[in-house]
Amino acid sequence: MTLRADGLTSCMENLANAVEREVVRLYNRWQYDRTVWLCQYDCMIEYKNNVSNQSNDQAGMNTNRQVLRPVSTLRQQVIEGLRLCITDLTFRPGDRLIERELCEMLGVSRTLIREALSQLVAEGLIQNIPHKGPIVAVITQAEAKGLYEVRAALEALAGRHFTQRATLEQREALASALEDLGKLKSNQSDEATLLFLKQKAKFYDVLLEGAANPVLTDMLRLVHTRVMMLRATTLSQPGRLEQSYEEIAAIVEAVKRKDPDAAALACERHVQQAEKLAVEVLADIP
Repeated sequence: MTLRADGLTSCMENLANAVEREVVRLYNRWQYDRTVWLCQYDCMIEYKNNVSNQSNDQAGMNTNRQVLRPVSTLRQQVIEGLRLCITDLTFRPGDRLIERELCEMLGVSRTLIREALSQLVAEGLIQNIPHKGPIVAVITQAEAKGLYEVRAALEALAGRHFTQRATLEQREALASALEDLGKLKSNQSDEATLLFLKQKAKFYDVLLEGAANPVLTDMLRLVHTRVMMLRATTLSQPGRLEQSYEEIAAIVEAVKRKDPDAAALACERHVQQAEKLAVEVLADIP
């Protein structure tokens, strides 16, 4: 009887220990889920507050990139957010991308940051350096030449298709975008260069919309993103803004004449001039 009672007591103790461990596990899981929910709530509240104050920060660079969950997949939002940071030169070539800082800036988990970094590595916008981690990609002279060759072919195709396919409204929008570029061509400050780049991006938006080729649009935008830093550097060279404007004006003039061959040639010449400057700039970099 004593042995049987001891065995029963031992079984009851083991069962009690097992129940206690399961209760602790469930409690810890509840605490974890609660913490995650609170973090997400805090991020959304902080984002709302930052947006309400955004009008006060227009003069400086806005580095608040926290994302809202419901609009699209969270992963895609994080990718777009990081891509934008590279495009608008918040992160410059060679800058280290530290996961902890990116998590704080975007308000998301390290898992999502790592997935986004992997995607941008595949796009060529980020490089993984051994013992250092991810950095914004640095373009070599040979890579720049290859990118500009592809860009010239794609932009020539875009110019040809726009001339052949664009509506009257799209043609008028292209001429309007050129006028806006003309207002910035005489200013050589760094701020003016970035404004010229942003306005030039609007010009390309109109051009690609009128070209009516989604595959062409995706490919050219990726190339533009990869050479963004070089574009900013070449445009900052003395006289380049005015020269760039004249080259773009030649594209618009060919469109007005409804000459697809001339439009394609003008687009190609514009990129070739940019390539020449870019290669010269890279040659001066040790």
